[in-house]
Amino acid sequence: MTLVAITQRVLRDPSTDERRDALDQRWTRFLAAAGLLALVLPNHLPSALALVRRFEPAGVILTGGGDLVAYGGDAAERDATEAALVSWAMQAGRPVLGACRGMQQLLHLAGARLDRVEAHVRTRHKLVFAGRPIEVNSYHDFAIRSVPDQDYAVLAEAPDGTVEAVRHRRLPQLGIMWHPEREAPFAAHDIALFRGHFGVAVPAEAASAEAACAD
Repeated sequence: MTLVAITQRVLRDPSTDERRDALDQRWTRFLAAAGLLALVLPNHLPSALALVRRFEPAGVILTGGGDLVAYGGDAAERDATEAALVSWAMQAGRPVLGACRGMQQLLHLAGARLDRVEAHVRTRHKLVFAGRPIEVNSYHDFAIRSVPDQDYAVLAEAPDGTVEAVRHRRLPQLGIMWHPEREAPFAAHDIALFRGHFGVAVPAEAASAEAACAD
């Protein structure tokens, strides 16, 4: 399996006054289905950088959950860690994939503005992505209406015109506004997307099954 680094959200437990790093268990299962092994990173910048430098993962995944500090969030340690990981990936030539908040983080770092939106939480959108109609989940209350055109190309939009997927024009950076780990069963198009972005070879039997699904 191909090793990829993955970030976590920050949760505060009021009963113990603890700040906890947390990752939905479905992420590990989803990545395994895509031939990927999760290197789970803490929201402690020196430790996260030490881990990626030691184990040299094939890329970085920025996960969802919570808002950026610039938009009311309270996890400054996560923002700083993710920004440093994006910088590391750029220097190392490794791909980055941002999911939901992760895509917001990528575009925020590139100078894009986020806008508060309605009717994007616990709903679904029909999109055209990579030339195919798909349906995705939606769990965000901030969205992007325009991207820095010199850096990013828009790959998909929601029915209200907000951006649902982007790809960097020069760097191996991809962003999606849905949560692939929350689909049951996992969607074939999401598995194929992650495999392709992180360079995972597709087993012959899986390739045949995916081809059948596409027909």
